[in-house]
Amino acid sequence: MSIIHIENLTRDYKDNKGIFDISFDINEGEVFGFLGPNGAGKTTTIRHILGFLKAKEGKVQINGLDVWDNHEKLMENIGYIPGEIAFFDNMTGLEYLKFIHNYRNDKVNHMDELIKMFDLNPKVKIRKMSKGMKQKVGIVVAFMHDPAILILDEPTSGLDPLMQQKFIELIDSEKKKGKTILLSSHMFEEVERTCDRIGIIRQGHLVALNSVEELRKQYVHNYEVTLKDEKEAIAFAKDFNGIRDGLKVKVSSKESLEDIFMKYYDGGQDND
Repeated sequence: MSIIHIENLTRDYKDNKGIFDISFDINEGEVFGFLGPNGAGKTTTIRHILGFLKAKEGKVQINGLDVWDNHEKLMENIGYIPGEIAFFDNMTGLEYLKFIHNYRNDKVNHMDELIKMFDLNPKVKIRKMSKGMKQKVGIVVAFMHDPAILILDEPTSGLDPLMQQKFIELIDSEKKKGKTILLSSHMFEEVERTCDRIGIIRQGHLVALNSVEELRKQYVHNYEVTLKDEKEAIAFAKDFNGIRDGLKVKVSSKESLEDIFMKYYDGGQDND
């Protein structure tokens, strides 16, 4: 069942800036990875999904409802981590989390367990927090009301490897609960380990839409190696998961998600 539906979404800022004819669905219980270089159109697309921008061409729906017309209602069941998080810096982390909880009038509150999971000291003033600590606060805000839909824009930015692993564990846990998740990230390992499908956006156009495994199949390289003797051939086939035919061994190599992504990215920067 499609939870998030995007159809022919276009926002043309002229001079080839914007997003153009974007269409994809995110199904219930799916983790969808959204990848692209800086300025490719990821944030613009996400802002449309959240109803922060009104679609001028095309449509965006969540649970069959237009996101612009039903923004307030839909946001009650969405957890969002923006790429750049704004806080009230004079508050402590705990004061801010309680403020958000009361403002949203959340019926569920998993704040304490998330604080413990990410080893967050919530009594520190936000203005004194490191980037990583602020990111932890953003994660708690997004997840603590147990939303059915999560829109996560660079959610582990600033986190150390241990906390990145904790976040992956959290995504796995939420996926098992049937949550629908859009994950925009530059952490390729994070995407490979958590996402069912990915979409790659380049200069405002969706250039790839498939599972990681299917994308890899498009870039499989096959080799045939001839070894000196049978003992070496047997060992080589075992080490590289190859198919042996006498002294010849056929092996295949698959590209990493990062390698595949770079094929769509020529090294230049787009402008948002």
